[in-house]
Amino acid sequence: MAGPQPPPWVHAAVLLCLLGLGGAIEIPMDPSIQNELSQPPTITKQSVKDHIVDPRDNILIECEAKGNPAPSFHWTRNSRFFNVAKDPRVSMRRRSGTLVIDFRSGGRPEEYEGEYQCFARNKFGTALSNRIRLQVSKSPLWPKENLDPVVVQEGAPLTLQCNPPPGLPSPVIFWMSSSMEPITQDKRVSQGHNGDLYFSNVMVQDMQTDYSCNARFHFTHTIQQKNPFTLKVLTTRGVAERTPSFMYPQGTASSQMVLRGMDLLLECIASGVPTPDIAWYKKGGDLPSDKAKFENFNKALRITSVSEEDSGEYFCLASNKMGSIRHTISVRVKAAPYWLDEPKNLILAPGEDGRLVCRANGNPKPTVQWMVNGEPLQSAPPNPNREVAGDTIIFRDTQISSRAVYQCNTSNEHGYLLANAFVSVLDVPPRMMSPRNQLIRVILYNRTRLDCPFFGSPIPTLRWFKNGQGSNLDGGNYHVFENGSLEIQMIRKEDQGIYTCVATNILGKAENQVRLEVKDPTRIFRMPEDQVVKRGTTVQLECRVKHDPSLKLTVSWLKDDQPLYIGNRMKKEDDSLTIFGVAERDQGSYTCVASTELDQDRAKAYLTVLADQTTPTNGLAALPKGRPDKPRDLELTDLAERSVRLTWIPGDDNNSPITDYVVQFEEDQFQPGVWHDHSKFPGSVNSAVLQLSPYVNYQFRVIAVNEVGSSHPSLPSERYRTSGAPPESNPSDVKGEGTRKNNMEITWTPMNATSAFGPNLRYIVKWRRRETRETWNNATVWGSRYVVGQTPVYVPYEIRVQAENDFGKGPEPDTVIGYSGEDLPSAPRRFRVRQPNPQTINLEWDHPEHPNGILTGYSLRYVPFNGTKLGKQMVENFSPNQTKFTVQRADPVSRYRFTLSARTQVGSGEAVTEESPASPNEAYTNNRADISTQGWFIGLMCAIALLVLILLIVCFIKRSRGGKYPVREKKDVPLGPEDPKEEDGSFDYSDEDNKPLQGSQTSLDGTIKQQESDDSLVDYGEGGEGQFNEDGSFIGQYTVKKDKEETEGNESSEATSPVNAIYSLA
Repeated sequence: MAGPQPPPWVHAAVLLCLLGLGGAIEIPMDPSIQNELSQPPTITKQSVKDHIVDPRDNILIECEAKGNPAPSFHWTRNSRFFNVAKDPRVSMRRRSGTLVIDFRSGGRPEEYEGEYQCFARNKFGTALSNRIRLQVSKSPLWPKENLDPVVVQEGAPLTLQCNPPPGLPSPVIFWMSSSMEPITQDKRVSQGHNGDLYFSNVMVQDMQTDYSCNARFHFTHTIQQKNPFTLKVLTTRGVAERTPSFMYPQGTASSQMVLRGMDLLLECIASGVPTPDIAWYKKGGDLPSDKAKFENFNKALRITSVSEEDSGEYFCLASNKMGSIRHTISVRVKAAPYWLDEPKNLILAPGEDGRLVCRANGNPKPTVQWMVNGEPLQSAPPNPNREVAGDTIIFRDTQISSRAVYQCNTSNEHGYLLANAFVSVLDVPPRMMSPRNQLIRVILYNRTRLDCPFFGSPIPTLRWFKNGQGSNLDGGNYHVFENGSLEIQMIRKEDQGIYTCVATNILGKAENQVRLEVKDPTRIFRMPEDQVVKRGTTVQLECRVKHDPSLKLTVSWLKDDQPLYIGNRMKKEDDSLTIFGVAERDQGSYTCVASTELDQDRAKAYLTVLADQTTPTNGLAALPKGRPDKPRDLELTDLAERSVRLTWIPGDDNNSPITDYVVQFEEDQFQPGVWHDHSKFPGSVNSAVLQLSPYVNYQFRVIAVNEVGSSHPSLPSERYRTSGAPPESNPSDVKGEGTRKNNMEITWTPMNATSAFGPNLRYIVKWRRRETRETWNNATVWGSRYVVGQTPVYVPYEIRVQAENDFGKGPEPDTVIGYSGEDLPSAPRRFRVRQPNPQTINLEWDHPEHPNGILTGYSLRYVPFNGTKLGKQMVENFSPNQTKFTVQRADPVSRYRFTLSARTQVGSGEAVTEESPASPNEAYTNNRADISTQGWFIGLMCAIALLVLILLIVCFIKRSRGGKYPVREKKDVPLGPEDPKEEDGSFDYSDEDNKPLQGSQTSLDGTIKQQESDDSLVDYGEGGEGQFNEDGSFIGQYTVKKDKEETEGNESSEATSPVNAIYSLA
């Protein structure tokens, strides 16, 4: 058990020492050091950047700083010096830079609005506060307005606008009636984020109240009320159902920008009958369940503390039974600057090197500006020991003159960050920070730590010695931490003595001593036992204790885990508790607690009081069974290199015999605080020899088991560390696999604490190419992986991993085969496309010449085509062993284009492309198809069709004019009923179907006359106009009359015949 707790200042000093070893420390708070060491100013308190004040109170702008000597303060306002002494209302607090602006004697706070910055200065530098923007809170009055009643149709949407007066900060908006009753809100009626009140559809009951917008202002704690709206709802016989439409925002898409770390609020309010439901989604992913919450009846989505991964497109879906609509909101996350590496104060010794790092991120990327003592670094005097490299200032060979305060200002359009970090150069000899000659008392076999806080510049080195011996204590049972504390992992009697810590730097040394005393543990060697007694009898509970005689022993008793009141019927002695005249109320558990100022021990027994005077023949049979009590008083004896004897005292079995004991162990190097099963023993033993592994700091506990269950674990035993030895095994599950095409990652399962066998467990990794049998490459690794670089693609390697510790190497390891990284495979070889018949295409191929890894399969993409027309592409994936495939053609005309590639786990490699062969019929069809799609061919066909149409029209017109009558060339040919075509070969253009019947003649008006004698000339002429030819044939009036009749007949029909109309146009 550890000794008494050191005072709090010791922990603070130890923390400072820890920081000191990191290269930049705070000066200890010890007043003697504070008053002696110089320190540039450091801002310790300041007002927020946006400082809004109540105009009714005095204005306070805070600025406090520390330093040695104490800093002085001055201010700028709007980047100009602010003379505090010249303004009677302004004062500065004593020993502080805090400004107080007093308005008790009058004045307007608005006159002091602006941007303020505080400067804290001493002879070693100047520190700056943030730029503090001072604004006076405003709560303007609502403009007076007369609002006419709002007339709206039942079922229609409605928006009542609030338009509050602009306040600073913005007021809180809420809606009430003029009688100050809150407006009931639900998914139909709700207030938007902008303060307006939205009705998805108006109902008649909405007329029962008026609606007034109220604004509550934060600083003045006032509420302003707008003149109320009154509604007039025009009712109809039935309200028509409507699909949803968005009231806010308008349209189908919008965008929104939000700063990193702020809350994102998205809002969608929709109208419709019935009232729509709103649902939210994010495109391409899920809503962040840990940060997203729905507000305002699902009309608003709030995502708290947004980050860059919250960018993207969100959409709200408004739906009712009539339909649904969506609105997409594109969210962009920007960022004001935020720290990645904020500069820290740097304390160096003369001649030491150091650096200040100012690293921030933001969106857009922030710019970095360095200043020194409040002035831009470019205008500062040159310093040959200082080098600026972007966001880092490097100091080399620093001297006392290098002391200053540096400011880093990083900013973008959304904000800025300002940080102060001083560089202080100290030369301080070592000094001890704790009282001298402390006494530490500790219990045997416990762990303890001896602290020795110190300070110095340069940072001193610390060493420990025991009893004035010259060897430094580190290793084995001792462990020295970086802050100088010495830990003794398991205290033994021989560890008692005087320990000296010595701190040394180039300026001197300091030392302190700690006296360690080892005490025996307190143990109850005869504990109280469970008893069943009669009422009215006397019972005695024993509790005999062994303890260190130099420690004061106190024995106390608990009943049912509460302090026991010792009344007249009880007598407490050093080794027992006696109860006279036992009553039923005395039944319960009794715990003996033996304690000293360093440790304690406990033992418990249960007292059962029988109400009757007869003792039951089997008292235990009547008692309930329970899990056993935990074992106690664990003790280690027979300590050997690979074994130890563990002895324990069994706990009460609670009326169920103990069947087993489980021994567990814990070690503090690899898995501290984790308990592992070590071995199992019968319930009849309470001592066992445990086999141990080398170099393990063991701690044991025991668990008792009966038929009811397991007990709680016992208290842990003292620790026992076995001596070290070389490892007797090597790590398991050794693998070599490539993570890139030019490397191989060797991994293994690391060995645990019981197989390490010694300190500084490490692994010797060996590898070489399997084919070349080259010499082994090797590396020493402390982790569980090693990456071999610059390897060829997918070649086998022989790998060995051997364990080693400070005591030696493990056995020769087995050789395993690993492979370097895979790459994309080359194209499959000999890709063949055959067509045994018009319906089938057979594909065959060979494996790639360079698989570059383990083939995972093949990908085939093929598409039918006919000339320039392409069909639907199809994809097939094959196993790595398949090298054949058959395609059933969909039609006998199209050809197919095949693209084949091989795959490894890296991806698909180079592809090879082949086409199916073309048959002669297919070639002819393809050529014909090609010609039919050419422009010149289409134009030629159109021209030919047009010419044919024109010829058909002309022929039809000709035929519609009728035939000709032949003129006989020979005089001896009489006119008769015979067909003249048979004589002279002339033909009639008129349609055969339209010829008059034999023996009839068609008149000009379309009537049919009875044909008279062909020899009668009366009908062919009028008067003496008829004439005869030389041969006696009649050619006079007949010809003239016929031509005239034809002409008149055609003219009378041109108005109604489309063909004649076309002819006339021609």
